[in-house]
Amino acid sequence: QVQLVESGGDLVQPGGSLRLSCVASGFDFSRYAMRWYRQAPGKERELVAGITNTGDTTNYADSVKGRFTISRDSAKNTVYLQMNSLKPDDTAVYYCNADSGSSSWPRRRYWSQGTQVTVSS
Repeated sequence: QVQLVESGGDLVQPGGSLRLSCVASGFDFSRYAMRWYRQAPGKERELVAGITNTGDTTNYADSVKGRFTISRDSAKNTVYLQMNSLKPDDTAVYYCNADSGSSSWPRRRYWSQGTQVTVSS
C-alpha cells in the first residue's frame, strides 16, 4: 500500500527551527521527485521546495530561500525539510508530495496527510 507519513510539525517561536520528515513506502522511492507544499488558512496551496529523484537538483520558493533545506535519504526512503529562522507567516499545514514524472506512464502522484506548523510568540 502506498503511504507518505509525515512527522515533525509543532509550535515554535519566531527565529526557531524545525525539521519535517516524510517516510515513503509502497513504491520505488528512487524514481520519484519529492516536493513540500504548504497551505495557510484562507490562502492557496504553495509549492515550498522540490528535489529530483536522484537528489542532484533542488528548488525553493523565494519566500524560503536561505532558510529552508530539502534533502532525501535513499536508505530510509525519507524526504526532509529543515526549516530555520522561522517566521509567523511560515505558519501552515505542510504536505509531502511524490511525483513519478516521466519515469512511469501514466504519471503518478501521491500526497501525505499534512502536518501543522505554527510559528508564534
